[in-house]
Amino acid sequence: MPRPMHRDNLNPEFIRKCSIDKNPLLTILLGEAGGSQKIYVNIDCLPPNSTGTKYHSHTSQEEFFFVLKGTPSLRLDKQLYQLQPGDFFSKPAGKGIAHQFLNESNLPCEILDIGYRDPNDICIYPDDGVAVVNSLQKVFPLESGIKGWTSIITPAD
Repeated sequence: MPRPMHRDNLNPEFIRKCSIDKNPLLTILLGEAGGSQKIYVNIDCLPPNSTGTKYHSHTSQEEFFFVLKGTPSLRLDKQLYQLQPGDFFSKPAGKGIAHQFLNESNLPCEILDIGYRDPNDICIYPDDGVAVVNSLQKVFPLESGIKGWTSIITPAD
């Protein structure tokens, strides 16, 4: 049965720590804690002088972000934007629009992150030249190493 909850009283299983630099990103899994099944609702907490997730885009996962606290920089489709509390943006899926948050300040940042869960999503990391197929839990290079291979099917004569 759904019930109101408070973020400060969540079980530790709904708080995820990960890092791509020396300062860990903390993600509070609000939607999961509340029982959401089709959407995710997270608060991404970036400590001072840290980087959020790697620069990436999604093939089928649409996302919405709202800055709650701090002044993060947003790397979005090869441009850099300085954000402040109250700023928000949506990122449609399948458009190849990559994004990444950076906290270059001495204060923490918090970003509300909402999206649709799609088990068939493929996450593209252009800086690393890889694609992650979530349903397979596999990483593939963006450039094919197989000579003569093409994804275009030519009809038979």
